[in-house]
Amino acid sequence: MRTTSSITVGRAAEIGLLGDVLSAARQRAGGAVFLLGEAGIGKSRLAGECAYQAYGLGLPVLRGRGSSTGTVTPFRPLIEALSSRFRAAGPPADPELAPYRPALARLVPEWRDGASAAGTGAYPETVVELAEALLRLLAVLGRDQGCVLLLEDLHDTDAETVAVLEYLVDNLDGLPVLLLGTLRAEPGPALDLVRTAERRRAATVAELRPLPPTEVAALAAAILESEVADVPAAVIDQLAARGDGCPYLVEELLADMLDSRALHRGEDGRWTLPGGPRTGVPSTIVRSWSRRIDQLDPQVRELLLTAATLGSRFSVTTVQLITGYDDRTLFSHLRSASEANMIVPDGAAPDRYAFRHALTADAVTAALAPAERAALARRAARAIVRTDPELADERRQLVASLLLAGGDRAGAAVHFAEAGRRMLEAGAASSAVILLERARELAGDAERTTVTERLLPALAEAGQLDRAFELARTLPPVHADRGPARTPAVERRIDLHTRLAWAAVMAERGPDAVAQVAAVRTLSADRPRPEQDAALAVVEGHLALLPVHDPQDRTDTATRLAEAERRARQAAEVAERAGLPVVACQAWQLLALLARERGFDAADACLERMLAVAEAHALPVWRVEALLRLGANAFMRTGDGTRLERAREAAAGLGAIMLTQTLDGLLAMNAVLRGEWDTAREIVDRCLDATARLRNLAAHRYLLLCSATLAAHRGRGRETERELARFRQAGGEESFLMPLRYGLCRAVGALLAEDRAGATAELAAGLVWEQEHPSVFYLAGRHGLHPLLEVADGRWGRAELDRAVASPAAELAWNRQFLGFAEAVLLGREGRSAEATRAVTEARLTAAPFPLAHHLALRLTAEAALADGWGDPVTWLRTAEEYFHQAEVQPVAAACRTLLRRAGASVAQHRGGRDAVPARLRTCGVTVREYEVFVLLAARPGNQELARKLSISPRTVEKHMANLLAKTGRTDRAGLCDLASELCGEG
Repeated sequence: MRTTSSITVGRAAEIGLLGDVLSAARQRAGGAVFLLGEAGIGKSRLAGECAYQAYGLGLPVLRGRGSSTGTVTPFRPLIEALSSRFRAAGPPADPELAPYRPALARLVPEWRDGASAAGTGAYPETVVELAEALLRLLAVLGRDQGCVLLLEDLHDTDAETVAVLEYLVDNLDGLPVLLLGTLRAEPGPALDLVRTAERRRAATVAELRPLPPTEVAALAAAILESEVADVPAAVIDQLAARGDGCPYLVEELLADMLDSRALHRGEDGRWTLPGGPRTGVPSTIVRSWSRRIDQLDPQVRELLLTAATLGSRFSVTTVQLITGYDDRTLFSHLRSASEANMIVPDGAAPDRYAFRHALTADAVTAALAPAERAALARRAARAIVRTDPELADERRQLVASLLLAGGDRAGAAVHFAEAGRRMLEAGAASSAVILLERARELAGDAERTTVTERLLPALAEAGQLDRAFELARTLPPVHADRGPARTPAVERRIDLHTRLAWAAVMAERGPDAVAQVAAVRTLSADRPRPEQDAALAVVEGHLALLPVHDPQDRTDTATRLAEAERRARQAAEVAERAGLPVVACQAWQLLALLARERGFDAADACLERMLAVAEAHALPVWRVEALLRLGANAFMRTGDGTRLERAREAAAGLGAIMLTQTLDGLLAMNAVLRGEWDTAREIVDRCLDATARLRNLAAHRYLLLCSATLAAHRGRGRETERELARFRQAGGEESFLMPLRYGLCRAVGALLAEDRAGATAELAAGLVWEQEHPSVFYLAGRHGLHPLLEVADGRWGRAELDRAVASPAAELAWNRQFLGFAEAVLLGREGRSAEATRAVTEARLTAAPFPLAHHLALRLTAEAALADGWGDPVTWLRTAEEYFHQAEVQPVAAACRTLLRRAGASVAQHRGGRDAVPARLRTCGVTVREYEVFVLLAARPGNQELARKLSISPRTVEKHMANLLAKTGRTDRAGLCDLASELCGEG
């Protein structure tokens, strides 16, 4: 007879909830639901009900579970879930997933070969990047009907999976995805996640309570295939009293009654309990399993006891290693255990079996005496090590757990520590922390320091810097040897503090970095080995760029930066000779930043060297970093974003999502400066939410500033202030982006509002900021727009402008255009009219990629030319007026018209049809009516014919002809007709 229920008893509210969230997911209103309760309470049964409903509705179900063996395997439930879907059908080939495939290759084995074939190597993506990639994959899978990600036993999952789930929970709204998880209410990261998500209403938590007696009766009746009335009341009372409302315990108690014949059918077919109700405790469950196991063949019993020491789920391969059974014997015993209803095949993995319930394995091992359990665990550990000396990560953790169960704490500590070290090398820092913390707890006093030294870098890479620095302070001191050689302990400690210093400086934690550097200096007696000094020089160089530096350092900023550059160059050379390519890349990257003050040729040379090192040593992330900075420099020098586009393609191909977002921000700002408003808007709208989800704060702030700058460059003051408020709320005003906020955004916005005093004030504020902070931004106004305004307003003369032109930043196209116009204004003021006019022509060529800046500078220059009597200010003003009218920046367009009137020039009326006038004629001031005459001149008609065709008087035609000759510069009617023949097809 079946001893489990074929139906779900009770849980009507929970089943209703699951039906509702499934319907919501189909309507793109995804969310997260967690089923919480003790072992055996019915979580898996409800999860199965949900999966059954989803299959019926056509929703894909991706199903995985945490490991019950106590081993830590990063992302195991997610890998299992995706494999459950893709094992037969294969992963989706949607083009929109292409940028995310390299990151997803960590979860989808089918995509790993492609990454290798590309020759780029694996990209060590952050957990958040991987979570974003998974979110995109789930959205694609659920695009038509919705989809379900079902993850069970989350209390047994790894820290990386919990981090991914936290991200998913916060970002499922609006997506066709249901995340359903089950877990016990056991303290740990998974429970913390669930409780936190519940408090902020990001997830629904259904806590499964014990079944009331009426539902216990219904469950018993379902198992016995009878009506409730036919089940003896004594049976129901005993099940309710001793089963605690737990469906699993109820099933096991009932199975025990049936196996022992305490409950059986009489000859009349009715159920009877001849002995009456039993007394005692639910330890009957343990005795029941012991009795069942004792009835099995001894070898099957041995196999089950061995498997139970491995947890509620176990690998067939591992059991075979321990028992030594051949395939035929092993699978024969597994079939016997399965027929005894003790184990079942694990559908998620073909090489695995699971006990019928998590409590089953506990009950099996509980039937053994403690000494026997410990001996069995030690024997299993020895067998695994003997047959697999290399010990893959999961198996090594299993050995550690078995040794711990066998009482060997020191041996367990060794294996946990080694597993943690390997996990850190694989990039799973959070899991490494868990394993190394466990090793540290088990290690003896002599070994604890060594384990702690391994733990600290893992904590730093996992982002737990506070914990890392706190723990570092607890390390016992090691004494530096003043002799020519240092002990290995000192060398390890120097390397450790250097790694912590790098982590601190990358997190912009200046004081912590200074403290770690001081520790290195003390340990090395200020005599670090050359390769140690190289790594230290890179850290100290970045410290020189931070606002917070060593308070004992009294040198001025320029001297400090010069020394940082000298040491960084030396570090790059040493690192390359010593075979430390990462340190070399770090040094060349730092040198590229510092060398900009001397010129961008020098900066690019450093980046090209960094690129060569990265490619020679197969460092794909550093390669993209070099391409990114080379692309940024190329854009600043020429206004051409082609290299930025190529760098983005490389970052996307590598799966470097956060680097891709950084490049998207640069491309958005590129589009703003080039006046490509729609492109800039598309990039910002596409990327802004993703950077917020990924907590890529640097890229997020930059995109917010791009959005504000876009509004400012379109003359939309209120929108600019709204976007700047968002920038401020994201902490932008505490970031290094402030020079751009002052000069590139607000100052330009003020000029487009014809508020020159406001623009000057914004630029001045930016200069003050840059004097107080090191700055790596060269387009913020200090080197271009500020000199033009100072010259135009008469505050600067030749000496000041020459100093500005001598700056390396003057070679950048954005700055060079403004400096060219400033030179023209100054030449005109000096009475050198021809030279001034040529300077305008040259500046306009430089400014061609930047239409808004071009026409804004032209408007400022024309005003100066009009005042000083040189050049062609009327044409320049008409050109600028036409541009700003079309761009709907009315304050500047109106100012241009005012200046045209002051010059005595005609001012175009912007009537309907003006867009049909070619730009070449509009900038000459040709009106719509005049253009109507001009178009007909291509056929060379007389004035009378023109008057008849246009229904105007011959006198009016003569007036229009005179205006056209004057505005186009043609000397006679024939020349005007030739021009009409040339242009009549334009417009």
